[in-house]
Amino acid sequence: MKYNVAVVGATGKVGRTFLEVLEKRNFPIKNIYLYASKKSAGLKLKFKNEEFEVIELSEENIKNDIDFAFFSAGGDTSLKFSPLFAKKNAIVIDNSSAFRMDKDVPLVVPEVNGDEAFNNNGIIANPNCSTIQAVVALKPLHDKFKIKRIIYSTYQAVSGAGNFGVKDLDVDDEKDLNKFQYLIKGNLIPQIDVFLDNGYTKEEMKMINETKKILKDDSLKITATCVRVPVENSHSESINVEFENPITLDKIFDELRGFEGLVVLDDISSNTYPMPKYISGKDDVYVGRIRLDESCDNAINIWVVADNILKGAALNAVQIAEYIIKNKGEK
Repeated sequence: MKYNVAVVGATGKVGRTFLEVLEKRNFPIKNIYLYASKKSAGLKLKFKNEEFEVIELSEENIKNDIDFAFFSAGGDTSLKFSPLFAKKNAIVIDNSSAFRMDKDVPLVVPEVNGDEAFNNNGIIANPNCSTIQAVVALKPLHDKFKIKRIIYSTYQAVSGAGNFGVKDLDVDDEKDLNKFQYLIKGNLIPQIDVFLDNGYTKEEMKMINETKKILKDDSLKITATCVRVPVENSHSESINVEFENPITLDKIFDELRGFEGLVVLDDISSNTYPMPKYISGKDDVYVGRIRLDESCDNAINIWVVADNILKGAALNAVQIAEYIIKNKGEK
C-alpha cells in the first residue's frame, strides 16, 4: 500500500532532509505535496529524480487525500495548520515544540515508546533533537535498573539553529552575525533558546520535561545545561545517571548493546568513542565513554552522539510514520 505525503516547510533545512530520508528509506509514497510560505511558492524541489513545485501553505491549498503530513515550519505555523491537516484525516507528525507537552498529543521516539503513536487525535509530536538521542540511550537502562536522577550536559551543533546558525560558524565579526548574539567561531555559548524565570533556558526545560513524558515517569530528578558549540552538525551529550537498583558495568553494556537504534562505540584501548564529525550523516544514536561514577553508588557516565537533523528531527518523524504503517494491523 502507498500513501499520500505532505512535507510542510519543505524548503527549510529539516524539510529538505525529510525529502532525502523519505527517498533513501523508500517510503511507500503515492503522491507527495510540498508546502512552504508564500515567498517560496513556485520553487521546484527534486524528489526521486522528479521536480515538484512548492505549494503555498494556506487553508484552501490543503489537499483532501493526505495520509501523513510532516511539519517543520515553526511553532506558530504548526499551531495554526496542524489541526487543519488533521481535520482532513491526515496524521500530522510535527517537529516543532508546539504540541510536545500537550497531554492529548503523544510525544514519540519509535524505539522507546512507539505504541504511543496510536494514541493520537491526528497530531503526533516529534521530541526535541537533544531529547531524542538521550532517551534512546536511557530507555533500556531505565527499564532494567530504574533511573533515579539524570544530569544532562549538552554540546549542541550550530545546525540545530538552522541555516543561519551554520552561516555564523564562519563569521569573525559580531556585527555580521546572522543568528547568534555572540560569535560561535572558536567559542561556546551556554545558552540555547531564551532564559526562563527559574534561570534555566527553554531548551534545558524541554529536555527535562520531555524526558519525563517519554519515559512516563514524573518522579525522575533531572537537571540540564545546554551549550552551543562550534560544530556544524551532530549533538553530543554527557549524561550522568543514578539508578535505584544495583548495577554492574557489564550489565550496563549488555543493556545498551541490545537496544534497537543504539550503537555502542566504546573501546578505550584504541581511543574509540563517538564524535560528531564522524557520526554526522548516520541514522543511529551512538554511545561511548561508558563508565561507573565513582563518586556515587549505582551511577554511571555516558557520552551520547547523534545527527540532530536526521535522528534528532527528520528521520525520527519518518520512523514514526513507518512504525504506524508496520503495526497498524495489530492496533
